[in-house]
Amino acid sequence: MATITDPEKVGELMRAINGYEGHFITKCALRFAPLVFVRPGELRHAEWSEINLDNGEWKIPAEKMKMRNPHIVPLSSQATAVLQELQPLTGRGRYVFPSLRSSDRPMSNNTVLAALRRMGYAREEMSGHGFRSMASTLLNEQGWNRDAIERQLAHAEGNGVRAAYNYAEFLPERRRMMQAWADYLDKLAAEKDKE
Repeated sequence: MATITDPEKVGELMRAINGYEGHFITKCALRFAPLVFVRPGELRHAEWSEINLDNGEWKIPAEKMKMRNPHIVPLSSQATAVLQELQPLTGRGRYVFPSLRSSDRPMSNNTVLAALRRMGYAREEMSGHGFRSMASTLLNEQGWNRDAIERQLAHAEGNGVRAAYNYAEFLPERRRMMQAWADYLDKLAAEKDKE
């Protein structure tokens, strides 16, 4: 999947997202995606009932996950802020990012992709799925625990019994990592402003 891993270009992408002038729900999805780096389908199908803003957690049920195991996404203060901005608009409905046509359906699978294209990112340059490999590459380069990164990406666990019980594995470290990642993205986005 197309992705951006050069820190300078990641900063440019984050600035482009922050300056996106399309639909507000789409902008929120664009801002949220790099902070949580879940699969595009998991992002689109996020429900308010799965989000605990007080605890800073998004608990995705097993049936929504590719590997059919429940998944916890620790929410950085930046991810929580995006949800708090969006809550007055979509919080009374089922979906965090509803379809622009009907609040009873999730956002289209092409919405984030189309927004990236409108921002000037070509198909071979960046995709919605690319936020995952962006985070994986840069977090590994920064020296974070590989197992914590893999767990956060919800990659398959070879042992089926262990997989059923490890959805909270490395959670304290993953919380620290997700906040550090969000802070890093903010830093990259701000670097151009200093020049």
